Amino acid sequence: MGYIGLPTASTFATHGIDVVGVDVNPRIIETLQSGELHIYEPGLRDLVKTALINGNLRVQTQPEEADAFIIAVPTPFFGNKQADMTFVSSAARAILPHLREGNLVILESTSPPLTTTGLVAPILEESGLKAGKDFKLCYSPERVLPGQILRELIENDRIIGGIDLASAQAGRDLYSAFVKGEIHMTDATTAEMVKLMENTYRDVNIAIANEFSRLADRFGINVWEAISLANKHPRVKILNPGPGVGGHCISVDPWFLVEAAPDITPLIHTARKVNDGQPEFVVKLVKRALGSLKNRRVAVLGLSYKPDVDDIRESPAVETAHLLVQEGAKVKAFEPYKTTAQIPGLNLVESLAEVFSDAEAILVLVSHSPIRNLEPDVVAKLTPARVVIDTVHTWPEDKWTAGGFKVYQLGVGRS
Repeated sequence: MGYIGLPTASTFATHGIDVVGVDVNPRIIETLQSGELHIYEPGLRDLVKTALINGNLRVQTQPEEADAFIIAVPTPFFGNKQADMTFVSSAARAILPHLREGNLVILESTSPPLTTTGLVAPILEESGLKAGKDFKLCYSPERVLPGQILRELIENDRIIGGIDLASAQAGRDLYSAFVKGEIHMTDATTAEMVKLMENTYRDVNIAIANEFSRLADRFGINVWEAISLANKHPRVKILNPGPGVGGHCISVDPWFLVEAAPDITPLIHTARKVNDGQPEFVVKLVKRALGSLKNRRVAVLGLSYKPDVDDIRESPAVETAHLLVQEGAKVKAFEPYKTTAQIPGLNLVESLAEVFSDAEAILVLVSHSPIRNLEPDVVAKLTPARVVIDTVHTWPEDKWTAGGFKVYQLGVGRS
């Protein structure tokens, strides 16, 4: 019942399907049963409430017999960048006692190629039933954007990869309960590859933008102006640089391809190293602004992996804040969409007033709306800090300079 499972379960339930939502974390189940949510997504609270009230959604810690089972669990990686498929395996084994002839099982979790046929199918077949013959098995990746999940679940095209045609058709029939986009059927391994290709494409393109920011810094130019001008070419669309790449998809999925075929993925591997190294580049920019960071008081604005979401998984902002602490800085961090979050090694505060109170410098890592809309005259009254390090092109430099701040921007060299 996480960022994908809960919206998916609730959407099915509000479209007339009887749904059991399962999570092994009893605290999450208790939170949902009490009418509260453990994650933030626009519109999700009302959707979950409707699904629970109408009785089509029940939540519990154990699965039960059903016509269809959807696995939507995390697939993180170990420290050596190898995929951790523990949660997928555990979910498949939890289904085993309830699997019956004619059932449909769908894996949604982003996974390395051949996971559906090579990992999930053998586990389920321990039941004595044969995948494709006795039960149907599919892979169908989620392809939604945090902040727009509820709309995109319904409107986006859907990929259904079956281990055979009958499985793909069964998956298509299930998702057609709410999907308005086109449903494309293929085989399971192709569907797995499609999801990884989509996120790897984004990762590689972000990596070149981040390298452009480093080059602009060295050459003494403004990368934001250069990108804007380059994008006037009809066949060029350069993305924006930033402190790195985070979230559970783009920063993770490319490693699944590198793990599966390290000998033929040098470009993907290099892009990952570029983006993973961007927090260190940000720390160098902070050092340029402040000199030694030992005992320097830095207010960090934003810890999620992208604007206007509360998701801090694999966030480069969190990594940057940790690196500042390692350099001896006294860091206070404020995440407006997760004010009560606790991150080991970081001092998170619950208000702008508190994060600004005794700061010497302000580091903007995420362009959240409540941060983007701040005015220099207002901030000047809240803090003694007059140094701004902006890594995401949030505040107009001329406006904040006129307001009495010295502004350093990622990708803006000072020759």
